[in-house]
Amino acid sequence: MKAGIVIFPGTNRERDVALALRRAGATPTMVWHAEPTLPAGLDLVVLPGGFSHGDYLRCGAMAARSPIMRDVAAFAGRGGHVLGICNGFQILTEAGLLPGALLRNAGLRFLAMDCTLRVERAGTPFTGRWQQGDTFRAPMAHGDGNYFADAETLDRLDGEGLVAFRYAEGTRNGAARDIAGILSPNLRVLGLMPHPENHADPLCGGEDGLPLFQGLAERLVAA
Repeated sequence: MKAGIVIFPGTNRERDVALALRRAGATPTMVWHAEPTLPAGLDLVVLPGGFSHGDYLRCGAMAARSPIMRDVAAFAGRGGHVLGICNGFQILTEAGLLPGALLRNAGLRFLAMDCTLRVERAGTPFTGRWQQGDTFRAPMAHGDGNYFADAETLDRLDGEGLVAFRYAEGTRNGAARDIAGILSPNLRVLGLMPHPENHADPLCGGEDGLPLFQGLAERLVAA
């Protein structure tokens, strides 16, 4: 599996994602946000965490208008697989590739701690190594992780099985219906707030997040 990791000014989790992808057997390539096109032959595009453009304006709003995002949107439109983690999730919503928005955390405090995620939708390219109802640990590190959408959108996400992950023990960030990650209708675009890439190596506290990347590698190599 070949993966492109898009770097914006202020991105700080690109090396963590690259490590997780390599541990899953994938080949990552760094892509600067000002490039007009993605490298040829990619199976996956990752928008990693960080503080793109210093989180000025709205988190992810400026990055969503970077030159590379036109090709990311085209890649997704062709059925390509896209993973947005934390700031990457914010960018995906700002770019219109996923619905809703990420607002300031309830209590207006930055949250940096482990959380427990519950798998709500098994059998997707991102959750192929888990069963529905499985739980795993992942660190959260965000100030704007409060997922918001109108009631109609939330009902549609629930009704169509597009909620990938929820906070299993509730969440301090105020996210609607404890939503931690959502999928596109074709199940090929995932945005989630916590950082599975930071629990992909025993030296970093565990391997709870590694199955996400292993499942992707298995699915996309088979494809």
